[in-house]
Amino acid sequence: MQYNINEWGNPDAPLLVLLHGFADAGACFQFVVDELQKDWFVIAPDWRGFGDSTHRATSYWFPDYLADLDAILEVYSPSEKVRLVGHSMGANISAMYSGVFPERVEAFVNIEGFGLRDGDPSDSPGRLRQWIESSRRDPVYSNYRYFDELASRIRRRSPRLSEERALYVAEQWATRGRDGVIRLKVDPAHKLRNPVLYRRMEAEACWSRVEAPVLFVIGGETDFNSPDMRWVDPEAPCGNFPNLTRVTIPDARHMVHLEQPELLAQAIEDFLTY
Repeated sequence: MQYNINEWGNPDAPLLVLLHGFADAGACFQFVVDELQKDWFVIAPDWRGFGDSTHRATSYWFPDYLADLDAILEVYSPSEKVRLVGHSMGANISAMYSGVFPERVEAFVNIEGFGLRDGDPSDSPGRLRQWIESSRRDPVYSNYRYFDELASRIRRRSPRLSEERALYVAEQWATRGRDGVIRLKVDPAHKLRNPVLYRRMEAEACWSRVEAPVLFVIGGETDFNSPDMRWVDPEAPCGNFPNLTRVTIPDARHMVHLEQPELLAQAIEDFLTY
């Protein structure tokens, strides 16, 4: 795997690891980094299959991402505990990693990493068939003529994002090919539904072994009534982390790091410098 790692700050400063969510890119933490008040060495990798890291990897099983994170940390902090900040998919990876290797994590900020709906074993035959049949065709994402088109789509999802910032995000999410077509920097293989059912009890077993203090960040306008969120209890969406505090960021949906980077940066630093 060839991993692209975005870096900011002085390598001699304390390390802060930012981990993006599905179909995002490490560079999109730029707005949060701009608001950090303390001296940090910040790294934000592009996960395999996203951004400028290797696409068409041999696999995208969830354990691969835990192993990738471990390999990255061995490069940047082989002997010291780390501070992890993860959003969505990146938060779910970080949450499990923090329980699998509790001795490696000093603190963990979980931004909207609610886990997934528990898989139903009776769905397994259909899921496996669907995966095999879908794999016979090359999946594709939408293409664009102009970055402004993608920026407009991003703003529909995050309406508080300015046009300038939405365009920056669009330019991190996509690239213009030699044919002039703008394509997302996401391996289309991610559109294939995972044939392995999510077993929430296994994830929660990892969460229960986290020793580091955990800050759970929730967008104040996260829609817990949406089809993808109805299984989450909005009063207690944080799982069973032993040492947990939570904060709600007002006027933010799921993409908290894009919509309210100032407040998020403040919450992260208040938590990490307690």
